[in-house]
Amino acid sequence: MPRAANQAKPALRAHPIEVCILAGGQSVRMGRDKARVRLGSRTLLGHARVAARALGLPVRVIRRDLVPRCGPLGGIFTALATTRAAAVLFLSCDMPFITPALLLRVIQANRTKSAKAFGVFTTSSEGVGFPFFIEREALPQVENQIERGDRSIQSLARVLHAKRLRLPRASWAQLTNLNTPAELSEAKRSSTSAPHLRLSNRDGS
Repeated sequence: MPRAANQAKPALRAHPIEVCILAGGQSVRMGRDKARVRLGSRTLLGHARVAARALGLPVRVIRRDLVPRCGPLGGIFTALATTRAAAVLFLSCDMPFITPALLLRVIQANRTKSAKAFGVFTTSSEGVGFPFFIEREALPQVENQIERGDRSIQSLARVLHAKRLRLPRASWAQLTNLNTPAELSEAKRSSTSAPHLRLSNRDGS
């Protein structure tokens, strides 16, 4: 069993957590369903699923949003409205370089957040983004933001008073989102030339 999974189990017992991978976007810039795009031996969704499963937590893929055409907020709302867990760790399907260790770090950061915070968002030079951790109790705030027509993840983090987890520069490559064919081509080059981005050659989904 992976080390990350062993470390995650106490958190699961104390505070039930589900991992939700958002895969319901229209993939307009990629020109095809990003979740099905292959990078190495797996699809982009397959890479995200492998990292999530290594935590030993329940993993669910959100393919259809209850509120369509709301960007990531539609998927966030859908996950929180349908989860049986007390909190959800969110991951995007187009992040093939994410590691279980980074995901575990987000979960662990929730233990030290302030009482008024409803979650933890990772942050880099581009602001907050995936992966992030949101408690189910935040569902009304997410719904209100959708009703206001605000689809911004940055706004959501502010509304939830979320803790910002500032990641070291060495971890930023793991946050790479592949949105276009050009970014996919660059990722293929990077994964063969940079050891920290190298992808597994084992068969996967």
